Amino acid sequence: MRKYIITAAVTASLAVLALGLFSFRAPDGGTPVVYQFKQITAVESVVPGGLGRSRILTTDDNGQMLEKELKNFYSMVGINFDNIANNDRVIVDRINEYSAQGWELVQVVSATNQQTSNGGGSSGGIFITRYIFRKPK
Repeated sequence: MRKYIITAAVTASLAVLALGLFSFRAPDGGTPVVYQFKQITAVESVVPGGLGRSRILTTDDNGQMLEKELKNFYSMVGINFDNIANNDRVIVDRINEYSAQGWELVQVVSATNQQTSNGGGSSGGIFITRYIFRKPK
């Protein structure tokens, strides 16, 4: 009887040990995925009258900056929704282009910067949005 209890205890201990070892193993065999990253930066001006410079910026694989013009948010009479729609199309086209090349959009970060004059009033500013992509190397 004592041999039976010892055999059962050893067998149970080995089973628990085996389950413990395999439960913490990474599903792909433990090899981490290494990614390459790409970033698009959209700078959209809110300077009235089209005086600002709105652009979408990307750096290609050779380190050269690729620049495409965007429209400013404001015209002389105020906010220009056609310009905003145009910018949306340009940005989404670029996102779709990278997606078709196997890039996955993983994060979007945005910020604003307001320009102030010496008198304390606003003289415009920018919206900046960064789109971060990745794909396995």
